[in-house]
Amino acid sequence: MRSKRTGWFLLSPTLIILGVMGLLPFFYVLYVGFFNWVMFATDQARFVFAGINNYRQLVFDTEFLGALARTIHFSLLTVSIELVLGFLLANTLVKDFPLKGFFRTVHSLPLMVAPIAVGVIWRLLLIPGLGLLPHYFQNWFGIDLNIGKYADQAFFATVVMDIWHWTPFVTLVMLAGLSSMPREPVEQAMVDGASRWQIIRHLTIPMMMPLILTVIFIRLMDALRIVDEVLMLTGGGPGVATRFAGVHLSIAVFAKTDYGYGSAMSMLMLYFTIVLCWALYTVLTQLRRQQQR
Repeated sequence: MRSKRTGWFLLSPTLIILGVMGLLPFFYVLYVGFFNWVMFATDQARFVFAGINNYRQLVFDTEFLGALARTIHFSLLTVSIELVLGFLLANTLVKDFPLKGFFRTVHSLPLMVAPIAVGVIWRLLLIPGLGLLPHYFQNWFGIDLNIGKYADQAFFATVVMDIWHWTPFVTLVMLAGLSSMPREPVEQAMVDGASRWQIIRHLTIPMMMPLILTVIFIRLMDALRIVDEVLMLTGGGPGVATRFAGVHLSIAVFAKTDYGYGSAMSMLMLYFTIVLCWALYTVLTQLRRQQQR
């Protein structure tokens, strides 16, 4: 009994911080979502109870649904590419070669850059007439690289930016998994004449599947809530090409000062993210149970 009290006492600072920083804002946003709250409206129309009208409006909001679809497209594309690149790079970096530590360090540098700084860096690289990439694309390939003019280029610029920023994270996690794998099954497969691809397909990937799903779990949550980098790089444009759900939410809240509708939007995004992550967690749990058998 005394040990339980000691445990709860030691956990109490963390629980208090989580309650103040997590639960209170959550319930406040949930509460605001049932009101029409326009900050700079007249006193009579500033804070009016709307019931579920904000959530009903979201279902038929084509701009929000379009932003949500773009976010899903962006997230699936970036996470898939990062997973493949991270796995290939981890298989390369796990081997011994000259300057191995140097390449590991350089590869990890993008993780140390703040998201806003990442957007600024890529913005400077892609400014027509100033950035290096438009200059070389024009001179070498004859391509007019202008993310402020072409929607497809702007979208894929955000994809490349996210891949540059977060592939090192995937690589480091995969590298840790490869380093901790038992060597006996791999060596036995090599003795039996298995090729490198067969070893990766039938041994490495199945053994690392829980780790791979964990990486997908983490990166998918991050990709679904991307805001800072895109705002700095494209501002959501041109048009709505890069107006993802987080960017659309920022514009709705800060530009239109519609905090009630923005709160409802954020709650729906949170619910969507939780459901998606719950599905991945269920798959991860089942795989671990199968491996334990």
